[in-house]
Amino acid sequence: MKNSLGMLSGLLEKFLAEQSETVFSGYKDLSSMLYETRRINNDLMQLLALYKLDQNLYPFDPHPVAVSGFLGELAAQNARLLAARRITLICDCPDTLVGHFDEDLLQGAINQALNNASQYTRGQIRLAAAMVDGMLEIRVEDDGEGYPPCMLGDEAAQLGVDFNRGSTGLGLHFARSVAALHKNKGRCGSLRLENGGLLGGGCFILQLP
Repeated sequence: MKNSLGMLSGLLEKFLAEQSETVFSGYKDLSSMLYETRRINNDLMQLLALYKLDQNLYPFDPHPVAVSGFLGELAAQNARLLAARRITLICDCPDTLVGHFDEDLLQGAINQALNNASQYTRGQIRLAAAMVDGMLEIRVEDDGEGYPPCMLGDEAAQLGVDFNRGSTGLGLHFARSVAALHKNKGRCGSLRLENGGLLGGGCFILQLP
């Protein structure tokens, strides 16, 4: 399923790249199909990773990573979807910043955050990284209405399935699990959600030691 959805996502991206929004009447619907396909594919990838982690089968491999290049790769992966939705992605990261993390796991967590932000933003998303109090902080911010109160604070981690909003909380659970795996000198990674930031909307914030 995962491989088939990946192929479908690639075909949708290719077709969008060949079309013009002003000529092709189904352009908006096609961009929505790409969003949903990526969302399902991300969910399956996260479920597979969580299963492997639970069974001690995942080859957890934190290593030094040039963060600017890592964020640039994420931007490239999401470029077609964001362009189709007329969303501007702002990348903000020092060229010399180096982090120590499992690239594949973090890629899954940030991709999910970017995909979600593309659904709620008005037109801008900020992908940023910096060292804050000795921790690598990676932020996905948007200029939308922000997270609802029920998703903010410590109790948000205990939220169940919301059938009205169609939310299972899988993406946040995955991101928290990924962050918690990263430990160094008694410090542990974490995830928090806020409203505000430089764009005034929702802020997805991962901190890694």
